[in-house]
Amino acid sequence: MSLTPDLPVDAVLDATGLNCPEPVMMLHQHIRDLAPGGLLKVIATDPSTRRDIPKFCVFLDHELVDQQEQAGTYLYWIRKKSL
Repeated sequence: MSLTPDLPVDAVLDATGLNCPEPVMMLHQHIRDLAPGGLLKVIATDPSTRRDIPKFCVFLDHELVDQQEQAGTYLYWIRKKSL
């Protein structure tokens, strides 16, 4: 059992019902508004986020702390890179 759901998050992005590329576009904006080192939880229903969000993190050097799937809902915990 992962302890990630118990991590305190600084912000939540609910992208439920949105399809590619909207979740990643919203993620880009939310990450920008977050303090360095801040933790963002993303909730999505688009299966393409399983590919897009990890790539986003690698490309922009953010840490994908964890990702989970629960009954068709995809959860991601992303730590913004420190300066």
